[in-house]
Amino acid sequence: MTAHCLTERERATLSALARVALPPGVLLPAAGPRTVAAAEAVVAGWPSALQAGWRTLLGGLDAQAVLMHQRPFAQLGLAQRLALVDRCQAGGDLLRTGLRGLLVPIKLAHFDDADIHAAVGCTYARETPRPEKARWKQAMTDLGTQDADVDLQAEVVVVGSGAGGAAVAKELAELGCAVVVLEEGAYFGRDQFTGRAVHMMERMYRNRGATYAVGNTFIPIPIGRTVGGTTTINSGTCLRAPEATLARWRAESGIDTLTLDELGPHYARVEKILQVAPSSAAALGVPGRVIARGCEALGWSNHPLPRNAPACDGQGLCCFGCPSGAKRSTDVSYIPLALQRGAQLFTGAVVEHVMLRGETAVGVSGHFTGRDGLKHTFRVEAKAVVLACGALHTPTLLLRQGLANASDQLGQNLSIHPASAAVGIFDEAIGGLRAVPQGWCVDQFHGDGILFEGASSPLPIVAASHTGYGAAFVRAMEAFDRSLMFGFLIRDSSRGRVRLGPGGDPLVTYVVNEADRSQLQRATGLLWQLLFAAGAREIHTGVHGWQIVTRPEQVAAFAQARVAVRHFELSAYHPLGTCRMGSDPRRSVVSATHETHDVHNLWICDGSALPGALGVNPQMTILALATRAAPHIARRLG
Repeated sequence: MTAHCLTERERATLSALARVALPPGVLLPAAGPRTVAAAEAVVAGWPSALQAGWRTLLGGLDAQAVLMHQRPFAQLGLAQRLALVDRCQAGGDLLRTGLRGLLVPIKLAHFDDADIHAAVGCTYARETPRPEKARWKQAMTDLGTQDADVDLQAEVVVVGSGAGGAAVAKELAELGCAVVVLEEGAYFGRDQFTGRAVHMMERMYRNRGATYAVGNTFIPIPIGRTVGGTTTINSGTCLRAPEATLARWRAESGIDTLTLDELGPHYARVEKILQVAPSSAAALGVPGRVIARGCEALGWSNHPLPRNAPACDGQGLCCFGCPSGAKRSTDVSYIPLALQRGAQLFTGAVVEHVMLRGETAVGVSGHFTGRDGLKHTFRVEAKAVVLACGALHTPTLLLRQGLANASDQLGQNLSIHPASAAVGIFDEAIGGLRAVPQGWCVDQFHGDGILFEGASSPLPIVAASHTGYGAAFVRAMEAFDRSLMFGFLIRDSSRGRVRLGPGGDPLVTYVVNEADRSQLQRATGLLWQLLFAAGAREIHTGVHGWQIVTRPEQVAAFAQARVAVRHFELSAYHPLGTCRMGSDPRRSVVSATHETHDVHNLWICDGSALPGALGVNPQMTILALATRAAPHIARRLG
């Protein structure tokens, strides 16, 4: 059944806008009733505040039509509608950003279609294998199957099953501790990974992917809400922290044990469990060869990325549930190992409180929706509590109770590694979805805080991230099989903050400073230079005013231009630092062992504990630090 959330007038406005944004092309059909119904279903699944904001934007477009033409948008001729949309695109930042937001669900819906995938040479969905039978799954309980309150006891309760939570649970279970792991999301096995990006995003991403930071620009920060957390939906990249980063951390945190010598054995232990190695040439496919070709022409350092996918077959779906099970995210690596050693996992658990006895944590409590559709409570009594909800939700949980914040640093110091990408269109077939989506690295400028990594995405995701619309946009999408998306992240010096928002959810604010704005502009120009050197004849960018670049000499002109941060289309994937560790309780939230300064037996083992920006993908460092923390927790239990 299609989900509905719009009035008839809103639906008519949506339909009229879809026909402007997605006219018929040579290969692709125009938007029609299916697109409109599917787009409404996308919006209906969003959080209520985001849904209300989107409907307000839709109403604003209709109001502009009435103001200018005395008729609703849906009653205008096609030329008038297009002129009004062009006016929004050429208008101020708010108008352009509003239009961009209005088009996202339309594009997601339109390109989430088997016929459209076939038209541009893409596979729409994958055949799923039979359900896996594994004994460790007997230690996993979906609280949604229960119809009464649940009370449990353990030595350690771990909240979250991503990189930090899964690693500490596995290590503690192997040390003989009785461990209960709580996960808010659901467990998905290989047999449930359909290969449909939009479908899997709706199931495994928090807020269906609609998590974001606001400030002097709008930055999406997609994070996982499933067993395995964000490791289940990330690219599988496995990089150690650079020595320069650790040196900064030692200086800033006062913790002199943050060295490669100290962390090296923990990294090695993680790498062995995850079977970290570069992907095969076959899995890297044409995109890797094309990027290497561009680097060779420019004399830039480049190499395949180390990844946790030893048997990868290059299906290009790392961020939407690996259908082959090759990517060793924690749902197929650490969690099974933990459960095999006696840990128990409960899914559907919404943790709301840390239970206290004086100034000591003694468990957690919360709620779940049971088999009967009613809300029930659970309690887990434990000698130690480990929070591993991520850098956005761990501080939020503590802020709701006013815990662990004597330093007033809780929720502050947020780094996110702002990222951007561009799409080069080539004369040759690229086949980005028949290769590892993030398999190649250009580290020529890593010492300057810029790291280039591949960022190919499935068709609907590329369409939604594209800033264009109309005939030019359709032509670009019809060239999808000749397109290569590549991107970068910067090691940010800007810092954001997580506060309590409406309903107690995280409110994430982040202002990009001038130094990082300059880095974004430099990295963008270098990216265009690389794509041209690799043979691109046209580049579709995420920079307002420079949406399509067709000549190499435009790179030099761009470098001299003044581009505001709000003109970049940004995203971010690595929120860190909101419960940062440090030796001084007045300036940090947790100690070197990950125990909070303020609450005894309360430990934080996720990206929020990292002292600052890494400059590389963080899952390996989170796993290594959680591995390092486990013996400290176990000794406390003795």
